[in-house]
Amino acid sequence: MSGTSQERQEHGAAPAKAARADGRARATDHRVRARERRSRASDRRTRVTVLVALGANLLIAVAKAVGGVISGSPALLSEAAHSVADSFNEVFLLAALRRSRRPADARHPFGYGKERFFWSLLAAVGIFVMGGCFSFFQGFEALRQGTRETSGGYVVGLIVLGVALLAEGGSLLRALYQVRARGGRAALRDPALRTVVAEDGTAVLGVSLAIAGMALHMATGQVAWEASASLAIGVLLVYVAYRLGREARDQLIGQAADPELSGRIRALLRAQPEIDSVESLFTMKLGLDSILVAARIDLVPGLDSERVEEVADRIKRSLAATFPAADQIFLDVTDGADGGARQSPAATGERGGA
Repeated sequence: MSGTSQERQEHGAAPAKAARADGRARATDHRVRARERRSRASDRRTRVTVLVALGANLLIAVAKAVGGVISGSPALLSEAAHSVADSFNEVFLLAALRRSRRPADARHPFGYGKERFFWSLLAAVGIFVMGGCFSFFQGFEALRQGTRETSGGYVVGLIVLGVALLAEGGSLLRALYQVRARGGRAALRDPALRTVVAEDGTAVLGVSLAIAGMALHMATGQVAWEASASLAIGVLLVYVAYRLGREARDQLIGQAADPELSGRIRALLRAQPEIDSVESLFTMKLGLDSILVAARIDLVPGLDSERVEEVADRIKRSLAATFPAADQIFLDVTDGADGGARQSPAATGERGGA
């Protein structure tokens, strides 16, 4: 009789366990969908910001190029190259916004979030090659050959630069408004938005340098002022390209989560009564709002295999609920009594952290 009663209990517990697992899966799917909706809404706002910057840069590039050819101004031609580079970069950023949101598949099980960093790296290369190098070329050519500008050329150049300053300033204000709306400096984690802010800020400063160089050239008749402005624009672009490229490189090769976030994850693990110690914790950014968490935890002695699976499953759900960005969670569970690793379906990790 006792054996029959035990079998009935086991048969009754199986459907209940399956129902709980199904409920946890539905809750996880709900969290994932909610996070994706927020991310897509944020991407739409960023796309508008990039399109505004693209439209401004295309119009300004044409105006600067025409004005530079008419006036023969090396600083204005440098700014034209700068605007052309920025226009190509905006196309790269639009590609990053679209391609980085593709769902995970068999070939890329962790998704395509790092595409955002790759296209941002290409944008940095574009700023360096098309903007910085051409500006250096124009500056050195002006010093070597010298240039003469007519009064009409000065007027055309200064008018074009004045209009460019207004357009670039408007684009920069739009980007800064979005940064503020998304929480200030935290919004600059988005490489697309960070690149637009850097480009527009650099453009405003570069146009200001070009105006100063052209005005001093007009006042003194010394081309060295305008050539120096062109060289200064080149230095500025190379520096910005280096900073953007370094950040994209760090994220592409596997950058850890912020130390503050890693500390909170470790604190949550240590707070679990079944965890004796957290042997190691690794995190890696998989995208703008996606983080991989892998931890080796030592459990208290005396837990059987079923209890280990339940504990690991609960810990993962707690991590996923507390840290929505942690959508890839892996636990390597060991028993404190014998130090041997116990692997289970819950311990190995699943997408969504459940």
